[in-house]
Amino acid sequence: MSVPGEEIAPTRTERDENFPVASRLIAQRHRAPILAFYRFARAADDIADHPALAPEAKLDGLAALEAGLIGAGEGDPRALALRLALADRNLTSRHALDLLAAFRLDVIKKRYRDWGELMGYCALSAAPVGRFVLDVHGEPTDRWAASDAICSSLQVINHLQDCGRDFSQLDRVYLPQETLDRRRAALSDLQAPRASAELRAAIGELTGRARDLLEEGASLPGAVKDLRLACEIGAIVRLAHANCARLETRDPLSERVHPTKAAFAAIGLLGALAGARAFALGNGRRSKTQ
Repeated sequence: MSVPGEEIAPTRTERDENFPVASRLIAQRHRAPILAFYRFARAADDIADHPALAPEAKLDGLAALEAGLIGAGEGDPRALALRLALADRNLTSRHALDLLAAFRLDVIKKRYRDWGELMGYCALSAAPVGRFVLDVHGEPTDRWAASDAICSSLQVINHLQDCGRDFSQLDRVYLPQETLDRRRAALSDLQAPRASAELRAAIGELTGRARDLLEEGASLPGAVKDLRLACEIGAIVRLAHANCARLETRDPLSERVHPTKAAFAAIGLLGALAGARAFALGNGRRSKTQ
């Protein structure tokens, strides 16, 4: 069993995620701090989800990560790497600290009452990721709202895709109880070999809300100042829409809802092209007003 202070081997890398993480679309000079942030988040996630650690040990492990991040102790080398990356770029540790708050919630909170409560969680678990990427690129904070919407959508999509595993392995349910009740779905439905009609209805409703969040953030590729970042955002948004489409037609308890590697690449390329077009249109509008 791992103990606080020991480095837990990562369960996956940036190449295994459902959405691009510092892909080759991102300029090389920006990839290192983003990857340092991702690896710090992965370390925290692996502590919070560790099957053999007691809650107290998980909280101690997250505290050790925080100590390493803020320079109060050596801690995990991934915390030190992020601390150095932040110092090198004169960036705030706020977003990483918000993520740690979300992982602490994962340890102590297993259920969400309604959509508002879930969005409060996403404000800590998802929004900081997009905000950090924008900060790395020197984007102004008025881009945060659109980014928050996109990142919250990605979080909800991941929750829906993994709802069965989260319940069976971690006893966590991110589907709001209010939604389950409205659709007459029971928690026991998450343990079934196939999703019930009621659970599928709840998933469909939440998928629609995830789509709405993507629409709230639709202006972001055309608003950012960096073409390559616009392409990355476009790829992420196109993949998110594709994942929503799969959730509307497939059962996450019994069917594959993640894209194949080939589909991931093809959809991402189309999204990158859409992001480039949005950037060009946005840049043209800005030029006319200057």
